Amino acid sequence: METYLEENFGGVKAKNSSEEALRRWRRLCSVVKNPKRRFRFTANLDKRGEAQAIKHANHEKLRVAVLVSKAALQFIHGLSLRSEYVVPEEVKAAGFQVCADELGSIVEGHDSKKLITHGGVTGIADKLTTSPMDGLSTDEESIKRRQDIYGVNKFTESEVRSFWVFVWEALQDTTLIILGVCAFVSLVVGIAMEGWPKGAHDGLGIVASILLVVFVTATSDYRQSLQFKDLDKEKKKIQVQVTRNGFRQRLSIYDLLPGDVVHLAIGDQVPADGLFISGYSLLINESSLTGESEPAVVNEDNPFLLSGTKVQDGSCKMMVTTVGMRTQWGKLMATLSEGGDDETPLQVKLNGVATIIGKIGLFFAVITFIVLSQVLISKKYHEGLLLSWSADHALEMLEHFAIAVTIVVVAVPEGLPLAVTLSLAFAMKKMMNDKALVRHLAACETMGSATTICSDKTGTLTTNHMTVVKACICGNIKEVNNPQSASNLCSELPEIAVKTLMESVFNNTGGEVVINQEGTYQILGTPTETALLEFALSLGGDFKAKRNEAKIVKMEPFNSTKKRMSVILELPGGRCRAHCKGASEIVLAACNKYIDETGGVVPLDKTTADKLNGIIESFANEALRTLCLAYMEMEEGFSVEEQIPLQGYTCIGIVGIKDPVRPGVRESVAICRSAGIMVRMVTGDNINTAKAIARECGILTEDGLAIEGPEFREKNLEELLELVPKIQVMARSSPLDKHTLVKHLRTTFNEVVAVTGDGTNDAPALHEADIGLSMGIAGTEVAKESADVIILDDNFSTIVTVAKWGRSVYVNIQKFVQFQLTVNVVALLVNFSSACFTGNAPLTAVQLLWVNMIMDTLGALALATEPPNDDLMKREPVGRTGKFITNVMWRNILGQSFYQFIVMWYLQTQGKNMFGLGGSDANVVLNTIIFNSFVFCQVFNEISSREMEKVNVLSGMLKNYVFMGVLTSTVVFQFIMVQFLGEFANTTPLTRLQWIASVLLGLFGMPISAIIKLLPVGSS
Repeated sequence: METYLEENFGGVKAKNSSEEALRRWRRLCSVVKNPKRRFRFTANLDKRGEAQAIKHANHEKLRVAVLVSKAALQFIHGLSLRSEYVVPEEVKAAGFQVCADELGSIVEGHDSKKLITHGGVTGIADKLTTSPMDGLSTDEESIKRRQDIYGVNKFTESEVRSFWVFVWEALQDTTLIILGVCAFVSLVVGIAMEGWPKGAHDGLGIVASILLVVFVTATSDYRQSLQFKDLDKEKKKIQVQVTRNGFRQRLSIYDLLPGDVVHLAIGDQVPADGLFISGYSLLINESSLTGESEPAVVNEDNPFLLSGTKVQDGSCKMMVTTVGMRTQWGKLMATLSEGGDDETPLQVKLNGVATIIGKIGLFFAVITFIVLSQVLISKKYHEGLLLSWSADHALEMLEHFAIAVTIVVVAVPEGLPLAVTLSLAFAMKKMMNDKALVRHLAACETMGSATTICSDKTGTLTTNHMTVVKACICGNIKEVNNPQSASNLCSELPEIAVKTLMESVFNNTGGEVVINQEGTYQILGTPTETALLEFALSLGGDFKAKRNEAKIVKMEPFNSTKKRMSVILELPGGRCRAHCKGASEIVLAACNKYIDETGGVVPLDKTTADKLNGIIESFANEALRTLCLAYMEMEEGFSVEEQIPLQGYTCIGIVGIKDPVRPGVRESVAICRSAGIMVRMVTGDNINTAKAIARECGILTEDGLAIEGPEFREKNLEELLELVPKIQVMARSSPLDKHTLVKHLRTTFNEVVAVTGDGTNDAPALHEADIGLSMGIAGTEVAKESADVIILDDNFSTIVTVAKWGRSVYVNIQKFVQFQLTVNVVALLVNFSSACFTGNAPLTAVQLLWVNMIMDTLGALALATEPPNDDLMKREPVGRTGKFITNVMWRNILGQSFYQFIVMWYLQTQGKNMFGLGGSDANVVLNTIIFNSFVFCQVFNEISSREMEKVNVLSGMLKNYVFMGVLTSTVVFQFIMVQFLGEFANTTPLTRLQWIASVLLGLFGMPISAIIKLLPVGSS
């Protein structure tokens, strides 16, 4: 079976599956009982095609718009233009001077002519009654007016389907429809022959069973859909930095309105259509909207920013002009959401299992019907009454047909693929509480197979709460871990050195010091920027005053390839000065001078350079992140268009930043090791800092290897084959190094790789990995969009929790499959063998429907929602090549099926003697005992299925309320069915002794199961 599944259903991957693979398995599963239900959680490939067509149309439209805009700019340069635009009355009445459609046509059409006629960005701001400096005023009345005129920043979402839609879908099961028809015929014939109500019992019994199955199924599916809806809402929660009432604050993108001033940095997603106000080196990746791979340069000449595009480089302030469904992104998202997520590999495999077993079930059903009917037909043939049929005979044939159809109902495990979804939905909901947001269903099950985790250092293994604790300025090393020591340092340094240091920190930064609504100072920016700004403030610096002394004319933001950030300042006299900061050894290597203890600028000789490199190394050995700050006086005639120089700087100083290791990381790494998961640290930091932190975390062992990115890049394939398995730490790595390492681990070494990332440049590695893990706090929107799971608290321990849940999902589905296949095998064999050898079936249509519900919906609820236990992290991972239906499962299925079949067969052949049954109702009583024993065999087998290899299956059972609820309700309803619903369920009340015997026969299955588990089987 495993080979068949791999050949026909193995083409679907956890991510990036081809459309051909997705279509192939659909063709193989084209004939199913209930397509609506079976394919509910699969991708809508036709809708995806529509989304691609919209993308292509956008591409052409925007390309033409840009070309027209450029041509128009050249043509209208120097001309005075008059606007023919008329402001609608309702817009005027609300206090605005431009309508939503006009704003939309300006930005989406890149219409420079219209923009100029409206007075440029400033004119649009005035017409929207906003300020490019202070943003919107937030009084409730004006916000409400703005929403009424311009709309809200939300996309049209598919409506939440009501419970009755799920009932209707459950009713569309072909076999249930056929049984419904049988019930109707049975009702008509029964009432005609025996009158009301006696003649209606059989028909009503089937109808009641169908309705019970439908309502239980619909309830389960409806709850699942609500869980997915909640998770979808969580996925879309994005916060942005805005200025309102002159104060910077974080705001949900759903609350943005035209006129809002938004601050964007590298990795952010543009949250609405808007216009560029100010910024530096802004490059926008518009591929998500237009398919264009080359980034667009956005500045005062081309100020148009489109919703859904990404900031690839630089930073800016933008003014929102168009929101929600008025943007192209809004329309595209509405179509894309209808396309749905790809189905997971397990869902596809289990669809394959359901298809194989369905075919076997159909074959047995047809044979059973032929055998049962043959008895009646041959009897009539011998009596010469073949053409004479009474209502009784017709009812008997109908009953045979109903049994055959019900065998198909029981035999086709329609619930198998849906059990995956149920388990994943349950796990995703619980993982949300454990601070992990799963964006793609498949990531849940893939994480359970992970063999390697490539983790960032900063913010994942460490707390991301950074402080400058040591500094080397003017050649003197000082500890600055409290305000007093910082104040002492300031008094010991030459004034010119302090002044230059302040100028560097306050200008060459992506952070900002602002006054919040409470009137207190607030530092905005990354943890590294925050640490540096705090340090400069503790030295007595004034951020605003220092920023006003010089004008920033050019900025190159930090990125992980250059490992440095630079700015050009225009000083009061018109001179220019460059400031640079970044990776200590890289920036120090770009210096040829330094500030000495007197404040003088002197050449950097080899002795001093070696001394400073030694200081960098000593800081790094104390697990400190080191940054070097430098500056350079620019020559006269320097143009802003020129590149910022890479060499010729003067070293201002080196700072050591403490970023403590997170509590619990060492223990989590140890758990991973015991679970067979290798943890590797991939960081942009200095190798000595990385090694010190890695040892503290327990990642770097005696036989492990720490390597730098540049050295790794130079290795040939043969050397990499030897090196890669030993690498535990990669320092000074570029995003390309990370991508290369992940690719080798996946393809050459067949590892299942999970990768963490937070920056824009991490997106390729996150995409390449089997599971991309993005950071929720430090991560950029680009990284989050490329990720499969978002770690909401940026904590490595949460990643271990995700791995544990992934394993739990995988094992739970295996347990359910084992349980369901056992019921399938026994139900098929009992009814088929009985039909062949005795001419009748002991389990009726109503009884089989009840059994189907126990094993399908209720079984999935009980077994697929088991919470994880710590033992899961003490076994080796499944990896990429592990079988899903293992030898252990086959052993349990066949052993338990054999026991149950022997019990059922013995009861059928020797039951009357065993219980001393006689008289006219002996057959009914015996069939009731068989039915009761069969159900209790499933109840106790459900308990045995909680563990596939362990004998102790009762551990933690009472704490699992869902499992206990399912068991209790099954037993209670079975009792009611046998004792009180005899007319409908074809049962008769049993005596106490008969009840005890039924329960004991089921209970004996547990020690049998325990003995079977002791039998050794080959590798799975």
